[in-house]
Amino acid sequence: MTQWNIVISKDTDRTVRSYLARTGGKKDNLSRFVDRAVRQAIFWETVEMVWDRNKHLSDEDAQTLADEAVAHVRANRS
Repeated sequence: MTQWNIVISKDTDRTVRSYLARTGGKKDNLSRFVDRAVRQAIFWETVEMVWDRNKHLSDEDAQTLADEAVAHVRANRS
């Protein structure tokens, strides 16, 4: 595990802690909540980059590329 020192607004702190308290939060839930939020943010940033990079493709061409990539990975699994 790695520790972060971060600065957030008091309003965000109250909002998150209130949410965690309402949902039965325990001592380590703040770290889990932040970890999940960061992972989700990275996931959606990545999705948006891929969408932007491939916006010139038709739906059919994008599906063909995805199918080829999946087939390639499956064929090369150990």
